[in-house]
Amino acid sequence: MADNNTQFSHAHSSGQAADPSRRKFMQQALSSSAALMMLSAVNPLKLSALPAGTLVSRTFSTPRQTTHYIECGPADGPLMIFLHGWPELSLIWRAQMGAFAAGGWRCVAPDLRGYGGSSAPAANDAYTIKEVVADMAELHDHLGGKPAIWVGHDWGSVVAGELAAHEPRRSRGVVLISVPYFPDSNALPTLVPLVDRTIYPADQYPDGQWDYYRYYTTHFGAAVADLDADKAATLASIFRPGSPAAVGKVSPNAVVTRNGGRFGAAHRAPPTQPDPALWPPTDFDVLVQAFKAHGFRPACAWYLNDDANIAYARKAPNGGRLSQPVLFVNGDWDQINSINGNRLGDPMRAACPDLTVTSLPGAHWLPLERKAELVQAIRTWLQSKKL
Repeated sequence: MADNNTQFSHAHSSGQAADPSRRKFMQQALSSSAALMMLSAVNPLKLSALPAGTLVSRTFSTPRQTTHYIECGPADGPLMIFLHGWPELSLIWRAQMGAFAAGGWRCVAPDLRGYGGSSAPAANDAYTIKEVVADMAELHDHLGGKPAIWVGHDWGSVVAGELAAHEPRRSRGVVLISVPYFPDSNALPTLVPLVDRTIYPADQYPDGQWDYYRYYTTHFGAAVADLDADKAATLASIFRPGSPAAVGKVSPNAVVTRNGGRFGAAHRAPPTQPDPALWPPTDFDVLVQAFKAHGFRPACAWYLNDDANIAYARKAPNGGRLSQPVLFVNGDWDQINSINGNRLGDPMRAACPDLTVTSLPGAHWLPLERKAELVQAIRTWLQSKKL
């Protein structure tokens, strides 16, 4: 496992010059963390000379977009690309990257569009899955373009699945964590028909556990304002460990509209201390600084593009079937996305002929809740598929 004090280095990759203000933000954010032990230009070809756990910070730009990413492991190792979700950052993968880098993998984790040091366009329709897949294709070309193992969590799983469907040559295998694959896209028209009505009767919970998703589409400004009111408390309140006691119970996310927002009448997160067992404190500080820089609007805009995302998904060849080996890692205590005892995983099972499903005793934040167990689950699958 990577030590929580894994070093950072900073380098600027080839491509057009990055936005100086964005690069300055990332330098300041990383410098504010005790995890940043050195700040110097590092030749990508010399990456293998660094200790395996050293995270190197890079920025890559094209005329379309800028992507900040972190990297570790030997430059000539097989490529593994980690995609985070909402409301995360590339640093959520620190433990997994350190472990696989020590095993000889070249590990890369970008900040996705709207997050961290990457592009954060003003238009809400800039956050379609098609645009993010294009970002990742450009990054993949920049990294050499060899077929990679793509690992995604939450919305990162959606991106990894769609990239594998639309551009299969880029992928040797796909790991989806927490959010299963939907060939018709992760969108309300796809999700709501799969709600477990034994938990969420339609007359009481028309959108089931996806009510919070619906709230973004109907009250976007209010939803963002509530999250922005105290960003540190918001993030600390979101990243909490799960409990088996939640299984089969109504999720708080199912009553967001009824309560007038995620935080109800208060319209702000209650004072909450972050859980150091999930985020290393220095990394949590970087996460908070990232959201202070951009606010929650770009990250939440991902929820506003269902029509475009469905149209894009339906253009994938072979009906969106994934020919690559696919591993789905289920959180047994995940009230939103667990595929245990319901139909949520059925579209994935139908669309992935080489599918492996494994479960971990955790809720939604498996890269943080079950750091070592997630590494082992992925490693076991890689070995079984000779990847």
